[in-house]
Amino acid sequence: MPQPRGLADPTALEQRRAMLETDPDVQPLREWLEALRGRRPDSWVPDFDPAEAGVHSRVLFVLESPGAATQLEGGSGMVSVDNDDRTAETMWEVREEIGISEDDALLWNVIPWVPDASAGKPNADELAAGVKELRSLLPLLPRLEVVVLCGEYAQRGWKKSGPVLNDVTVVPVPLPSPRALTNQAKKEALTVGLARVRALIGPSRPRVVED
Repeated sequence: MPQPRGLADPTALEQRRAMLETDPDVQPLREWLEALRGRRPDSWVPDFDPAEAGVHSRVLFVLESPGAATQLEGGSGMVSVDNDDRTAETMWEVREEIGISEDDALLWNVIPWVPDASAGKPNADELAAGVKELRSLLPLLPRLEVVVLCGEYAQRGWKKSGPVLNDVTVVPVPLPSPRALTNQAKKEALTVGLARVRALIGPSRPRVVED
């Protein structure tokens, strides 16, 4: 989309949700997602964004947990840089500035379900459960080159129980949320970290639509 928060437009959101049913690059991820939802029937787990690279992703951005903009009521129902919130807007702006294309990237969360609001921040058990699900997602991304761990919880969970991936670089950066980017130094650290990602993956490789 040409500007952030694009899914605030109902027409754009309707088109994006229709892509979920037809885009072949996201269907294996949707199957994985349905299995996850079956394991957590009492949790809300949003969809992947079909406008991103899906199974062809070279960069996986791992944030913390789904926010309000990922829910169906009042939101998009997807984890997307085009969502109508500040975190998505910041990620959209930095990716655009650095030149990381949606043809290369996939956005997700270390805890893929909406945490219990009464529990406060994720505890160790919930974080471990989220990383376990993340580990099962990674084999669906055979072209993966870089995992970007956004924020304390993604980094902590990966450090404790994340997989060892040959030929995949792990890059830690600050969480692109208003509460995390509290000073200029953290904003610069996010930009520098994503510039490193851009250098690691080299030129963008446009998605190929296969018959």
